[in-house]
Amino acid sequence: MRGGPDGAPQSVIALKTLGAPKRRVLAGNRPRKVAEVEPEPVPTSRATVIAAEPFASELEAEAWLAALKRDRDALVAEARLGAAELNRMLRAHRAAAADPWAAVEVSPGHALVVRVGYGVGDLVAEGRFDDALELPRTEVGALAHGRRGDVMAPGERLAAILSGRDELLACEELVLRARADVEAHRPREAALQARIALEAVLADLPAELDPELSACRAEVGDAANAALDGNPPEHLQHAVAHAVERMERALRRRPGPSE
Repeated sequence: MRGGPDGAPQSVIALKTLGAPKRRVLAGNRPRKVAEVEPEPVPTSRATVIAAEPFASELEAEAWLAALKRDRDALVAEARLGAAELNRMLRAHRAAAADPWAAVEVSPGHALVVRVGYGVGDLVAEGRFDDALELPRTEVGALAHGRRGDVMAPGERLAAILSGRDELLACEELVLRARADVEAHRPREAALQARIALEAVLADLPAELDPELSACRAEVGDAANAALDGNPPEHLQHAVAHAVERMERALRRRPGPSE
C-alpha cells in the first residue's frame, strides 16, 4: 500500500484462506438429489496488516508492545488502524472488480480473533509472531458497537421488522453508510453520503424528534458541494460528523413498534 505512485510504502497486507477442504467437483452441471444435508465446511480468512517501516531494534518493538499492554485505548486504536488499511484494499477490490456485492467494510469487532504484535515479516504474514497481544472477546465485542441498542435490543428490532410490526426506513441504511465513511476518515464520501442521508431523515422522521436538524442542511450541503472538487475544509468535515451524530440521535429517539 502506497499513498501515491511515487510514495513510500505504508503497509503490506497478507491474506490467506484457512480451515476448509476443497469441495468435490460435481460431475456435470445438473442438480443432484440429496437425502441428508451435512453442514458445509466454512473457510476463514486471515488478514495481516504489516507496517512497511520496521522497528529499529527488538528492544524498540518490545517497548512498543509493552506500552500497548498498559494502554487498552492505544491497543484498540492499533486494531482500528489495521482495519482501516484492510478496508482501503477492499474498497479498491470492489471498484476494480466492479462488483457491487463485494465486501465493503470490515471491523475488528466482527473478527474471530484480533492480535497485535511484532515479528519477522515473512513469519508474521503466516500468523507467527515473536510476541503479540490478543484482544479479549469483551474488548473486541465492544468495537462492534450498535447505535440503537440502548432503545431496543437488535434481536427485538430485527423480529419487529421481519414480522411487519416495525418499518425499515431508507434513511437508516443511508445514515449507516455516512457513519462508516466518517469513521473511516473518508471526508469526500462522508459529505456526499451525509447530504442524501439528511434529506432522507428529514423526509422519514417526524420533525419533533430533532426540530433543529434541518438547520444542518446548509453546512452539509456546502460540504457536499466542496467534496465534488476534493476534501471539504476541516470545519465542514466537523459539520458533517456533527450532522451524522444528530441523525443517529433522532433515529434512536424514534418510538419502537409497541410505543
